[in-house]
Amino acid sequence: MSLNWESTYEVAIELHRTHPEVDLHEVTLGTVYDWIVALPEFRDDPSLCNDEILESICQEWYEVTIND
Repeated sequence: MSLNWESTYEVAIELHRTHPEVDLHEVTLGTVYDWIVALPEFRDDPSLCNDEILESICQEWYEVTIND
């Protein structure tokens, strides 16, 4: 599986899997960005990211967390 900026749900699942202890109210978008580009499956250009994309991923991550 290859992850990119458009696969927000899949990225959120991977973040939840790799950082299950995270309080999403305490993490910064910069930290989320760093964690995403560090994912082994992530294959997109890091420079294409913006705050809107990161916020969408965080929203998906939050939804995954509350439904876990």
